Amino acid sequence: MAIESLRTAAFRNLADAETNTAARNVFLVGENGQGKTNFLEAIYFCCYASSFRGVKDAELARRGEKEFAAAASWGKAENQNSPELFARFRVSVKWEKQRKSIELDGKKIEDRKELLEVLPCVVFCHEDMDFVSGSQERRRWFFDQTQSLYDPLYLDDLRRYRRVLKSRNMILREAKFALRGYRESCSLLDVLDPQLAEYGSRLMEKRREAAERFSAVFGPLYEEVSDIAGIGVAYGSSWPAGSNRIDAAGCAQVVREKREADFTQGLTVSGPHRDRYHFMRAGSEFAASASTGQRRLLALLLRTAQARCFSGVTGKTPVLLLDDVLLELDGEKRRRFLSVMPEYEQAFFTFLPEEPHQGYRKSDTLVYHVAGGVITA
Repeated sequence: MAIESLRTAAFRNLADAETNTAARNVFLVGENGQGKTNFLEAIYFCCYASSFRGVKDAELARRGEKEFAAAASWGKAENQNSPELFARFRVSVKWEKQRKSIELDGKKIEDRKELLEVLPCVVFCHEDMDFVSGSQERRRWFFDQTQSLYDPLYLDDLRRYRRVLKSRNMILREAKFALRGYRESCSLLDVLDPQLAEYGSRLMEKRREAAERFSAVFGPLYEEVSDIAGIGVAYGSSWPAGSNRIDAAGCAQVVREKREADFTQGLTVSGPHRDRYHFMRAGSEFAASASTGQRRLLALLLRTAQARCFSGVTGKTPVLLLDDVLLELDGEKRRRFLSVMPEYEQAFFTFLPEEPHQGYRKSDTLVYHVAGGVITA
């Protein structure tokens, strides 16, 4: 599926307009701060009804505005053997009166999860460095997103786990500050803890399998671009697990053993919300000793592997959003990165004017110039 057009209204600094994007490759050329990234963000917002920058919805409105909207139209062949049978779709996301509404072909969508199967996209941006140099929370977020793209059931378990965890932490916090009795708290935890262990064990099992799948894709990719072999992704579960299938009963036992420590801290000190991911080489954490260039390449290829894993499981190809990804690579690494780019349905690139974007242009490329939020051919 290729996005044929994007319409925005009061979105960031973008002018209210509809832009034709009916090409396999779309280049956005302009100086920093003119709206190139905002354009990609608007596309991402149509795909997932959220920002890849991690900001609140209200912050996406143009300065001085309280409401905004973005809408994307796209098409796909109804039958691969009959490409003339072509269907068109439209998704719109609005922020009005402090509430978000999503519509697909005029039908309201209640759960953002429904968008995952509609218009999958993968974004490459500077913030991806957080997955390498940032907190474990950011790494968990990335790998959770990777799995959610191709496994909606994983997302369901993750949501259930988080709901139980939130309730459990509230009970522990109230017990710590004497807002709830100890005995009453234990009784409530006796109800919640088996659920925590059940959903948590499912997450751990899937995370371990997914990390192995991801590592098998990611390691060879990194070697091909950097000539550094032996890079892998290691998953470390917060709850001890053996080499065989992770057992919910065993997880429940760990939760019981940690309960007193949880009461002392006023929160749940262990579980999948404390799991860790490491980029390993020869038994050591690679990212800790890697150069800035090597870490930047790690971040880029994490997204490449994410897209490849998605396509490998689903058989679908995503839309790619690439925000200044070539800027920090030298010429040889640019060439190698472009050679290992994942298969894609459509790709949007941003460039500074001085970058040699014409050298990457193909016959099916649309080139737009961006200045002051205005998109012009």
